[in-house]
Amino acid sequence: QVQLVESGGGSVQAGGSLRLSCTISGRTFSNYDMGWFHRAPGKERELIARISWNGGSTYVADAVKGRFTISRDNAKNAVYLQMNSLKPEDTAVYYCAGAERYSSTWPQYWGQGTQVTVSS
Repeated sequence: QVQLVESGGGSVQAGGSLRLSCTISGRTFSNYDMGWFHRAPGKERELIARISWNGGSTYVADAVKGRFTISRDNAKNAVYLQMNSLKPEDTAVYYCAGAERYSSTWPQYWGQGTQVTVSS
């Protein structure tokens, strides 16, 4: 069974930073493309960032480009979302997501979500 476990959420003032982490248990992490979604209050869940299995390809949504960075460390079985210059509109539940390399389904697996709250 594949389990994605997030950590690092919390509350921060506008302009602050947080780093989210996510690991996969029970599988070889380097076989998975990984990403982060968020769901803001009253809105649909949307993709924020994605990184390929070897880190060679990344995507960051325009709304957070220049402020958020996705990275991974396959030796530590972890993917990260560094969030800087946080704004109140970044308040959301953040979900880690993953899929096996070459999978036609994206994503295949979800974490349980971690709350990020940014106060003005």
